Amino acid sequence: MAVPIAVAGAAFVALGFVIQQRVAAKEPASERLSFRLLVSLAKKRTWLLGIACMVIGQLLGAAALGMGGLALVTPLMAVNLVFALSFSAAWRRCRPGVRELAGALLLVGGLAAFIASGDPRGGSSAHITWSDWLLAGGAISATAFALVAVGRRRCDVQQATLVAGAAGTLYGLQDALTTRTIATTGGGFVHMFTSWPVFALLGVSVTALMLGQSAFEAAPLDASLPAVTAAEPITAIALGAGIFGERLDVSTLRLAIDIGGLACMFVGVYLVATSPVVTGDPRVSPSEPPGSQRSSASRAPRSRPEPVPWRISDPPLRRDGNGRSCRPRRAAGAA
Repeated sequence: MAVPIAVAGAAFVALGFVIQQRVAAKEPASERLSFRLLVSLAKKRTWLLGIACMVIGQLLGAAALGMGGLALVTPLMAVNLVFALSFSAAWRRCRPGVRELAGALLLVGGLAAFIASGDPRGGSSAHITWSDWLLAGGAISATAFALVAVGRRRCDVQQATLVAGAAGTLYGLQDALTTRTIATTGGGFVHMFTSWPVFALLGVSVTALMLGQSAFEAAPLDASLPAVTAAEPITAIALGAGIFGERLDVSTLRLAIDIGGLACMFVGVYLVATSPVVTGDPRVSPSEPPGSQRSSASRAPRSRPEPVPWRISDPPLRRDGNGRSCRPRRAAGAA
């Protein structure tokens, strides 16, 4: 049951991402990388609708994490790009082209190959010590901080990519903390809401949300969505195999299939996330596949240049003694 629940969660997350980016892109740049951005967005009903969709998706993802491991469930959430493609195409009334369909097939096929070959299973967060959590959480937080620090010095598009990568790494940590929080439900809800994983999960989630919205505000989805979608499963797989003790089949042949599947998945992520259908490229008009579109400049009628007036009677330019161009004086009475 973990797989269909995770896919359903990915659909809601995709719808939330599409709605949130449409609203966040209109916010001023002065609120970027600040929690003021969340306060401003919280006043907009459309953005709150996107947040509601994302929360539903993450709750479904949490339910799937309770049934399967990090290395199984989190990569499945990457199919949110396929749903984002569908929602964006319906929103803008345009048809996906060859690029979008190829990217979707690579994403889904690569993911299926990784899950079938790697067969991620097992693992538990109950045995993880404080030192393991501090080491893993510190390394991920430091990586996110470094990406944001470098992004501050870059242009808007590069900043969106780096900040989205930081958000993706924190989303991977959020998935791990969600798994740890679910493990505390055995002691009752009072114990769960008074234990440290809940507060750590809340802090990481809000910070990741702020970074994600800042990336959405800085540039279109093609700059941010590939980074956040790729960084989350990479972080989660590393945490699952590194500290949760989840097992992957790493025999020579299966390891090659795993690597090939992940490579295909990331290529598909890039093709779909940078598609004009997903990013909202204004050059793609309704009811036409993006591959058949031409830019507005190429569709505009070309105007013939105006002829330059000149007179045959004008004497040619000559050089004076200093090498400068000059036109000799007309003879008196010349036309």
